[in-house]
Amino acid sequence: MIAIRAARPEDAAAIAAIYAPYVLTGTVSFESDAPDARAMRNRMAASDGLYPWIVATNGDAEGGVLAYAYATKFRDRPAYKYAVETSIYVSGMVQQQGTGRLLYEALIDTLRQQGFTQAIGVISLPNEASISTHEAVGFRRQGVYREIGYKNGRWIDVGFWQCELNRSTIPRSSRSRSAKWA
Repeated sequence: MIAIRAARPEDAAAIAAIYAPYVLTGTVSFESDAPDARAMRNRMAASDGLYPWIVATNGDAEGGVLAYAYATKFRDRPAYKYAVETSIYVSGMVQQQGTGRLLYEALIDTLRQQGFTQAIGVISLPNEASISTHEAVGFRRQGVYREIGYKNGRWIDVGFWQCELNRSTIPRSSRSRSAKWA
């Protein structure tokens, strides 16, 4: 049984282990060096409780982390404060089993409760599994930057998917800094 909960500092090593193959062998991440547990812990802390980090676990007593998702600031300018960029990474052993979708649904729900209006997913292409997961939870393709990244000896296109979280016509005066999974 899959359980969803807020990520904790002690999850940083498992999160780093899930992320490392995406960095080292693929083109999903444009990082070139896989961050260690300390770097992941620092990234989680930098969210300052505003941008959620959540994990899917196997639900047993040890609660082994199977996948993680998080949101970050979309852009630095104040006009973008109601939009977030989202990311999700699933361990190879549970890919294509629905774990990512459950986790992403929980992240989207949390972001809605916090009052964010738009979520942006950035996907290196081609990546049908990621596209399918994003679209299953409400993201829609918005555009592609052609040959924008260079990794592993080739140029990579990057697609942008957008999900409306809340109506963006009347922004809330302030967002709650607490998340459902906190």
